Amino acid sequence: MGKVEGQGESWHGHVTAVTIAPEYRRQQLAKKLMNLLEEISDKIDKAYFVDLFVRASNTPAIKMYEKLGYVIYRRVLRYYSGEEDGLDMRKALSRDVEKKSMIPLKRPIRPDELEYDSI
Repeated sequence: MGKVEGQGESWHGHVTAVTIAPEYRRQQLAKKLMNLLEEISDKIDKAYFVDLFVRASNTPAIKMYEKLGYVIYRRVLRYYSGEEDGLDMRKALSRDVEKKSMIPLKRPIRPDELEYDSI
C-alpha cells in the first residue's frame, strides 16, 4: 500500500505498508510490489524519491530495502508506539538527478519534527 505526498522537492512516493503472508514469502513478491510503487511514483506521479519507515530492529526488512537501493536517511526516535526507533529509508527517483533526497541527516529527529521536514 502506498501513496504520493509532499510538495516541491519533497514530492515523493511513500510506502505505507508491505505485508506478505508467511506462506507466500521468499518469492520476491515484496520486491515486485516495491518496484511497481517506484515505477508509478517515478513515471506517473513524477516524484523525487520514495520513502518508507521501518523498525530499527527489523534487520531482515532493512537488508531487503538496502538490496533494493534504499539508504537510511534518518533515525526517528521513539517512532513506534513511543518506544522503538524507526528508520526513514529513501530511494531517489529519476527526477532527483543529484540524489539530494538520499543525503542522510546527521542527527536523529523526534516524531513531531516529521511534518516540518524539507530537503
